[in-house]
Amino acid sequence: MCCETACLNGEPAVKRYRESGGVEALRTPREPQNRVTVVLGAQWGDEGKGKVVDLLAMDADIVCRCQVTVAALVCLDRRESSLIVFDAGNGVVIHLPGLFEEAEKNLQKGSGLQGWEERLKISDRAHIVFNFHQAVDGIQEQQRQQQAGKNLGTTKKGIGPAYSSKAARNGLRVCDLVSDFSIFEEKFRVLASHFQTMYPNLNIDVDAELEQLKGYAERLRPLVTDGVYFMHKGLTGPSKKILVEGANAALLDIDFGTYPFVTSSNCTVGGVCTGLGVPPSHIGRVYGVVKAYTTRVGVGAFPTEQDNDTGNLLQSRGREFGVTTGRRRRCGWLDLVLVRYAHMVNGFSAIALTKLDILDTLPEIKVGVAYTVDDKPLPSFPANMDVLTKVSVTYETLPGWCCSTEGARNFDELPSQAQDYIRFIENFLQVPVKWVGVGKSRESMIKLF
Repeated sequence: MCCETACLNGEPAVKRYRESGGVEALRTPREPQNRVTVVLGAQWGDEGKGKVVDLLAMDADIVCRCQVTVAALVCLDRRESSLIVFDAGNGVVIHLPGLFEEAEKNLQKGSGLQGWEERLKISDRAHIVFNFHQAVDGIQEQQRQQQAGKNLGTTKKGIGPAYSSKAARNGLRVCDLVSDFSIFEEKFRVLASHFQTMYPNLNIDVDAELEQLKGYAERLRPLVTDGVYFMHKGLTGPSKKILVEGANAALLDIDFGTYPFVTSSNCTVGGVCTGLGVPPSHIGRVYGVVKAYTTRVGVGAFPTEQDNDTGNLLQSRGREFGVTTGRRRRCGWLDLVLVRYAHMVNGFSAIALTKLDILDTLPEIKVGVAYTVDDKPLPSFPANMDVLTKVSVTYETLPGWCCSTEGARNFDELPSQAQDYIRFIENFLQVPVKWVGVGKSRESMIKLF
């Protein structure tokens, strides 16, 4: 009787399966309905990714961050329309006091962030940065300075220690905080005790931070979503334009960057898949953002660095100071060996070349095109930082244009020497340049195609 009932109940389902084309329909290859556009830094960060995202977000339905911290409120303020949604994926680490303080600060400035709570989605799988993570970040930097004579140059925002907790599998996630707080409290006390054992001088007011977190849990709960299902709906439902803004840049990637002077996450294109739950087949255009010269904050190898008048000029004209730390950025010539390596890892569809106008006063411009060590050519970008610090750079010298490019609004209005500089970059990388930045405003981004 049971078997007979099962067969009868199964008939409608089998019939529908046959009418839909059965297994043959499943075996027919289908292209993804929606593809994701990705914007990534191609050097050591500070390339001007925000300006490119600013342009593309004007036409986006969802803007996502897949790693490092939430710059959500900045993104939400980039478009006048309130329809844009920002998704902070599972690869992001979130410092809740910083998130809500940023919201209040921007609202007080009269920005367009009204209603941001309805537009911000935070993955329940995202890890939390606690105050003691930030304190530990500072302690670790002091220890590196004392023991090795140099630190990593972190922002001391607790990002590294938070990712360390994640990798050690004792981190706490958003889903923990917004579920049963008594269980969260127990896990939090264990984690705090773990760090106090490792760093005896670490001062943690556990009760005070728990009280603060309990309040944040109530504010956070309406923002939390299952990030995997949220992205799946955006990718497979009605047509959505999805934009992913990568934080940091390719040479700061934990695996492919200039380790150990890197960040603690994957800021190359693979981080989009692991940090948002996006299948590789849904990734469409990948835009690499390249500054027309090279900069780096903090310590670490920098082959084309110009610790001279040229570097000072680039630093001064480009106002090269770290946004978070305020530190002076080291400056040097454009390093195409480095950018080509970034292209190998990310597969750039096109390049956005920023801050071309900073080169306006130079009579000649050098571009790094090859590395040698002890007069022997290096066939690839070296993994070993001791090797990278020893490389000699082979340069191509191109004529400067010695006039302002800031008023140019199309490629033909650029000086011929500036056009040649762009063509040289395209030819070397075998990647087209889609945008050229010649100033601060959105209008100063020249679109080539």
